Amino acid sequence: MKKVSYFFFYTYIGLVVLAGFWGAFINPKWDFEFLFNFRIDDLYDFERINILSQYRFLRAIELGFGIFALTFFKEIFSEKKFNFLFLTIMGLGILARVASWIWDGNPGLLTKFFLFYEAIGWMVIFFYSKTTLFKNG
Repeated sequence: MKKVSYFFFYTYIGLVVLAGFWGAFINPKWDFEFLFNFRIDDLYDFERINILSQYRFLRAIELGFGIFALTFFKEIFSEKKFNFLFLTIMGLGILARVASWIWDGNPGLLTKFFLFYEAIGWMVIFFYSKTTLFKNG
């Protein structure tokens, strides 16, 4: 269970860090074309600038969460408050995807893949970390 938990942790956090850095500082326009099939350059300057600003901000927050998780990896699996914080943040992302599916409509296959991958990862990390938290008091 340890190897599976670490696999999900590192693949999830690795993508969070990569996507966060890419979207915040490298090329967020590519995300819009690849992920959303949307050419953001077709918008008027005011809308384009503000959407990109907000998108970069959200991607930077994503990057920050990834850096937090990598920095406190040991604590996430050994201290209740770090474990709770990590699982809560990850879980809120999953719940947001579910809420969007309910309220906004049926997402594409890539979005569904991320939702289910994250949910499985959350469950594996949750159940494994409960054994490591128990051992550490």
